[in-house]
Amino acid sequence: MPTRSDHGHHSMKLVILGRDGTLNHYRDDHVKSVEELEPLPGALEAVARLNHAGWHTVMATNQPGIGRGLLDMASLNAVHMRLNQLLAEKGGRLDAVFFCPHTPEEGCNCRKPLPGLIEQIGLRFGVDLSTVHMVGVSLRDIMTARNAGCVPHLIRSEKEGTLDETQLAAMLAQVPGTQVHASISAFAEHLVQQDRRARADARGEKLAPDTSPGEFS
Repeated sequence: MPTRSDHGHHSMKLVILGRDGTLNHYRDDHVKSVEELEPLPGALEAVARLNHAGWHTVMATNQPGIGRGLLDMASLNAVHMRLNQLLAEKGGRLDAVFFCPHTPEEGCNCRKPLPGLIEQIGLRFGVDLSTVHMVGVSLRDIMTARNAGCVPHLIRSEKEGTLDETQLAAMLAQVPGTQVHASISAFAEHLVQQDRRARADARGEKLAPDTSPGEFS
């Protein structure tokens, strides 16, 4: 296996993003065509914000619609090309897209919440997964992060926004250490500020505490 440079896992700052409900509006019937891809407000700008701050962004998504014959590879590729075009217009980019095409019945290891897809990303980019931040909108997403050894983040999205505090607490109790954010924009800002503080601490400087809106403990 090729080794990375002497910088070790610090050589790359990596964020793994979910797709449906994280970057675009969730559809119960799957996003089957470019026309059905609707980016969420602020999501593309959030990815660009991370990119500009030196973060590499990779998408990991379950796409059982392929296994069920609801869309083919050409359609999926077209959707992701369109997503990257829209990101480019905002100054952002995805380094790669990893997807599981299988239905739950196929028993693969790459369907989230199993860690196979994330482990593939770790191998491809040569990163220590314990340094990788993974963000999504569902219990499945944060369980995937935990199972792969990543840092779990949950967005209070349109999909999970209907959860009351008791339901949210029950979800978070299953994946201790999950950080919760009001939006993907709040997540991006949190990560950028956290990184900035870490660099300042390394230089022996002190920054004012982060007061980004929409943070939950």
